[in-house]
Amino acid sequence: MAPRPLKSGIIGTGFMGGVHTRAVRSAGGEVVAYAGRDVEHTRSAAAAANVPLALTPTELVRHPDVDIVHICTPNSQHVELAFAAIAAGKHVVCEKPLATTGDDALRLEKAAEAADVVHAVPFVYRFYPTVREARARIAASGERIWLAHGHYLQDWLSDQSAYNWRVEDGESRAFADIGVHWCDLFEFVTGHRIVRLLAHQSRLHDTRTSNGRDVPVSTEDGTTMMFQTDRGANGTVAISQASPGRKNRLWLSVDGADHSYTFDQENPSELWVGSTNEVVLLPKGYETLTADVASSYVTVPSGHPQGYQDCFSLFMRDVHRTIEGKAVDALPTFADGARAARLTDAVIASAQSGGWIDVAAERDSESSAS
Repeated sequence: MAPRPLKSGIIGTGFMGGVHTRAVRSAGGEVVAYAGRDVEHTRSAAAAANVPLALTPTELVRHPDVDIVHICTPNSQHVELAFAAIAAGKHVVCEKPLATTGDDALRLEKAAEAADVVHAVPFVYRFYPTVREARARIAASGERIWLAHGHYLQDWLSDQSAYNWRVEDGESRAFADIGVHWCDLFEFVTGHRIVRLLAHQSRLHDTRTSNGRDVPVSTEDGTTMMFQTDRGANGTVAISQASPGRKNRLWLSVDGADHSYTFDQENPSELWVGSTNEVVLLPKGYETLTADVASSYVTVPSGHPQGYQDCFSLFMRDVHRTIEGKAVDALPTFADGARAARLTDAVIASAQSGGWIDVAAERDSESSAS
């Protein structure tokens, strides 16, 4: 007999809740419950998505039919909900940032490992075939990566009238929300670790309009950062959520001794590969990519684009495979979420001090474990 489908409960019924719902179903799972802050809104969202149960977060975490708890709530709620899910013995998929401090993220990582539950953070840009191809080529060549540069730019908070709960949720917004995606992608593709950084945070608007009132803003609209890695590379990156016309411009370029590689998330079907002799725009396809990459991450024939939702579906496929005891390559886990939180801590500290900051390494801490 075939195993029964894995059943998910999703806390948070906004945009990300819908993305998770589609990904779960694409992976062959079932979404059996929604939970949210507003009972009527949760019921309406569940009915629209054909989800049978509309529950409170506490009810969802404890429900016997739920195998995987998905946390798609404001950042400040992640820690409490993730701990509750772990304590209930559920597998957990938690949106990033996993926590708003490195210590809290480390506590979650340790708790999930101790409970022996599968845990994942959706660093889904790893699942573009062209990203996997860049990673495979760099690893196979063994060439020295000495320079990295890029940006992650959005415009949805460009207007002073644009407001979102993220504006007041935590000490960092732009870097904690999207900058960590760029850093995860850089470290994933190259195998380097950012060990030291100098960061500056800036705001386009010191107040934003919400419900007819001006709300002071404490989080940043943009971050610029220089960094050094454990393998001797240097890099720069610009992060912004207030760059007009830039919808989701995640652009990563790494320079090696023999080749440079560039990935553009808004044009993900091509990988730019340069050398002193030629420039190649390598298209996504079964015929063009490394065999292991093509067989595992190309889901539609050449000429057919794969996008963000497809990445999420591949991510969820690997979550399910991990729960089923199957081997997967580089599923982003709570360890990666904790890594991102430590980078965010370092960015905040550097911006406050005006100096270079060492990024805390993976570590044990009695204060964090308590």
